[in-house]
Amino acid sequence: MHHKLAFIGFGVVAQGLIDILLEKKKLLQDKYNFEYSVVAISDINKGSVYEEKGLDLIKIKSLIEQGKKLDKYPSGIKNLDSISTIKDTNADTIIEVTYTDVKTGEPALTHIKTAFECNKNVVSTNKGPVIKESLNLMKTAENKNLYYGFEGVVLAGTPCINLYQYTLAGNIIKEFKGILNGTTNYILTRMEEGMEYEDALKKAQKLGYAEADPTGDVKGFDTLGKVVILTNIVLGKNITWEDVKRKGITNIKKQDIENAKKEGKRWKLIGSSKINDDGTITARVWPEKISLNHPLSGISEATNALTFNTDELGDLGLTDAEEDAIVAFMKTLSDGYDINKMKKDGDNLQLIKKTASLRVEGPNPFNPSTKLGYYVPDDGYIQLEVFGITGEKVATLQSGFVSAGEHQVVFNAENLATGIYLVSLNTGKEVNTVKLILMK
Repeated sequence: MHHKLAFIGFGVVAQGLIDILLEKKKLLQDKYNFEYSVVAISDINKGSVYEEKGLDLIKIKSLIEQGKKLDKYPSGIKNLDSISTIKDTNADTIIEVTYTDVKTGEPALTHIKTAFECNKNVVSTNKGPVIKESLNLMKTAENKNLYYGFEGVVLAGTPCINLYQYTLAGNIIKEFKGILNGTTNYILTRMEEGMEYEDALKKAQKLGYAEADPTGDVKGFDTLGKVVILTNIVLGKNITWEDVKRKGITNIKKQDIENAKKEGKRWKLIGSSKINDDGTITARVWPEKISLNHPLSGISEATNALTFNTDELGDLGLTDAEEDAIVAFMKTLSDGYDINKMKKDGDNLQLIKKTASLRVEGPNPFNPSTKLGYYVPDDGYIQLEVFGITGEKVATLQSGFVSAGEHQVVFNAENLATGIYLVSLNTGKEVNTVKLILMK
């Protein structure tokens, strides 16, 4: 499928994505049927250019490397602002990578809404719009059969949004907790080694983890934004900044670190949200002393970590290093793959799931049998196996070549004892699991 892309914003992430598009052009076409042309670029500082048949990206790169503006490109329409670039070009997908105020969501929020009004897909790396109006934007995209991708807004290279939407489909998630800001985790790691807060912050700034103005990180605003996003998307609630209690790490002293060590604990800035029994939400960003055997205790350096509490799989943890340029490029590209997984059905676009999934369709707890359903996106060999709670394999439900699509299988546990069992779907590329409870 051929995509006509327009970049709104042309900073480090956008330029890095151009590099990948050029370097991986044949791979994208052969493996993913992803063909593209970049027809327009608009940047508040670098200018703009629009070429209906597609820009020569080598020439674009050369201009930028020479410090020249885009209006020096040898052909095309120049001087279109961002809104005109969205409205008046033949692009079908807008890559929104501008600098945005996370509190107002602007200018990205206006860019995204304008794209939807013009029936264009959007891929964005901006937190602001997702924090301000995630549910509204997602609903608008769904109603207009458009794609809105924002995988890059939460955890560095970890595809936590895609994990929730695809791999964990069918699971009920009522709580998450994590280290959602690598900068503060790096500072706390250095303080545990003996540094004072101010010295650890300076080192984080020197390495590029912290901005010259580190307020967003160290006072917890970045983590707060991610808590709002995950609460609204994953927990299905609708909260705002004001609903999250917040405290940063600026008041943690070297003595606090030492006192925690004596207690067998360490400090972490934790972002969490939980659906209470009455349906209300408890969400907060807060420094916490956690025991050394806590799963998040071992997460050090500029590393993020997130745990989902699921009804089928229990606590599922994800970790990833703090974002750098390459990670940001790849997240944006992964959303591009999602757009490419959309197929034409009459006048509607429908998203084809890009990852395998496994679910329980029958009773659970069960006796003596239950039904399982699974989906695989491609033809290939799979292993569908059942394991006991101690890890021993107790049954093979299916092994061999299957075609892409939905499948069902019955698990008969007549010869097994009462207990908890784990069903594993292994496609060779990924593993999905569900928990079953056999009660006799």
